[in-house]
Amino acid sequence: MIWETVKEQFIEFIINNKVIGFPEEPIELKSGRSSCFYVNWRTIAEDVFLLDKLTDYLISFTKYLKLEPNCFYGVPEGASKLGIITQFKWARSHKDYKIGAFPMSMGRGKPKNHGDSKDKFFLGYPKGDIIILEDVSTTGQSLIKSVNLLKNLNINILSVIALTNREEISDDGNYFEDTLKEMGIKYYSMSNVPNILFHMDLDPKIAHQIETYYKKYGIREIKLKTNK
Repeated sequence: MIWETVKEQFIEFIINNKVIGFPEEPIELKSGRSSCFYVNWRTIAEDVFLLDKLTDYLISFTKYLKLEPNCFYGVPEGASKLGIITQFKWARSHKDYKIGAFPMSMGRGKPKNHGDSKDKFFLGYPKGDIIILEDVSTTGQSLIKSVNLLKNLNINILSVIALTNREEISDDGNYFEDTLKEMGIKYYSMSNVPNILFHMDLDPKIAHQIETYYKKYGIREIKLKTNK
């Protein structure tokens, strides 16, 4: 699977499996914002076949970026499964697959109140060059929290890869990717919400609501196609 030839297939994968949806009533995001659409990778993570397909896309994207991590680490807990399965498949594909070459790491959703950092924050300590995985980037708060944790433990972060970037600014007008750049962390996303929506013919009312949302919260304003 070569990323340059399958990136449009990845958008179709997102749309066909209803990763992006439009609820009847606005939902409240972790950021506290009210949104007329959602991006939810949980359904994919709950199905073995779909998760297998998703991790193939992710590995293809990693190779496209010419990155060679020792460990994929999923942001707890939304990307934990993603990190584990990707790490397993990545390690098995390498010639130097042997004892001690590739750690299996998972972050705890809630740290233990005691113990060494290896046990306090992780089930399996991330070692070597790390790629942090996130499912959806909104304002980036949980992502930056994970980055700070690993940096404070002197763990080398190769980059961050997100499945989807909502491309939103925080309430104080900052964009998390700029914050990561200031920290010396490279950020990549396999998809972004505006591009996904550009591939869809939306109800005019929904399209207008989303355009209004991005005018207020987006890093850019967007204009969407409608089915009327």
